[in-house]
Amino acid sequence: MIVKVKPDLVVRNGQKPVYVDLFAGCGGLSTGFHMAGWQGFFAIERNPSAFLTLKSNLMDKKNHFDWPAWLSTSHWDIKELLATKAEELSKLRGTVDLIAGGPPCQGFSMAGRRREADQRNKLIFSYLKVVELIRPRAIVFENVRGFTMKFEANSEGEEEAYSNQVIHHLQELGYKDAEGKIINMSDYGVPQQRHRYIVIATLESLADSIFAMLDGQRTSFLAEKGMLQRNTAKSALSDLEERHGLIDCSDSPRFFSGVTRQPTTKFQRYIRHNHARHAPDSHRFVNHTKDSIKVFRKMLAKAPRNKTIAGDERLHYGLKKRSAKVLDPNQPTPTITTIPDDFIHYSEPRVMTVRECARLQTFPDWYEFKGPYTTGGNRRLHETPRYTQVGNAVPPLFAEQIGLAIKRILHHV
Repeated sequence: MIVKVKPDLVVRNGQKPVYVDLFAGCGGLSTGFHMAGWQGFFAIERNPSAFLTLKSNLMDKKNHFDWPAWLSTSHWDIKELLATKAEELSKLRGTVDLIAGGPPCQGFSMAGRRREADQRNKLIFSYLKVVELIRPRAIVFENVRGFTMKFEANSEGEEEAYSNQVIHHLQELGYKDAEGKIINMSDYGVPQQRHRYIVIATLESLADSIFAMLDGQRTSFLAEKGMLQRNTAKSALSDLEERHGLIDCSDSPRFFSGVTRQPTTKFQRYIRHNHARHAPDSHRFVNHTKDSIKVFRKMLAKAPRNKTIAGDERLHYGLKKRSAKVLDPNQPTPTITTIPDDFIHYSEPRVMTVRECARLQTFPDWYEFKGPYTTGGNRRLHETPRYTQVGNAVPPLFAEQIGLAIKRILHHV
């Protein structure tokens, strides 16, 4: 049942504001909004494995979404949604407070080759079409820093950044205050230097107030969580180190998983919800060859920390892959990617586990990931393994903070 508590705010189920998550992935943004006290309406994600992760955690465990009867509870491509459900979407006007999400970023990413002709770049316009049909009070749009680079000619034939096109399109739709900023999520408690382009827009010219609230509340927010504002690789991961013990991996024959010791940092106590020793989901160690371990040991002994080892410098260590970084235990990590061997653990000769990447992304330990761990070859075009799900996600800890900021400003209008 939908009820209006005042003309400009629609809420469901106990006075919670309502949002829709587009390009939801495995549910990082929705997890944060769940913790911030929002009510999910539905989430759109085209990949079956990523959607299964979202569903198993936020629907089966948490009952977070109030799914509409006209939309099957399954993975959806946004283009298919627009082609078959446009009428239903347009009927949602006045019933949704927020649309949030960000289209796939591979075409814009600074971590690899940016591809101006990548068809996934066009999905931003599908996002904007859903905004046009539903017309929520507010929108949050998230993408990589490279989204602000120039890529395509605008309507006047001039080359213009996609970020500017999004801002201008939102303004044409009535969101006159649309504003974008590059935010370093390590300033919000996330233990990685993750720079993301965030757009906030509202129908009531509240974007400046929301950004101000987001910045102003972070110290008190993290203090209430019992956390430091700046967290490091070691403070996030030391209880997951391989030296604490091994057990047979429950979902992968011939692999071992790690067990944890008691949490020793504020971040660990937060992310584990004060659990004692346990075997967290997706903490499966890679079966490295002896030669790989030898290379990793040499890198741990001699390589600079949090710096890319590439080109001829690889020869000093015998590194065969294109590049890698050894993590600095005393700093936030570089941006977590979708490739497991991009990073070498700060003290052990191995790459990161899915759970360790999830920790750095601030997924709580109760969150379980579904689907294959990795994939390769032609399967990369169709599958989204666990490492990719985690690497593409919005950190829930940051999503919670932006969810709180928007909710607080909307409720005060």
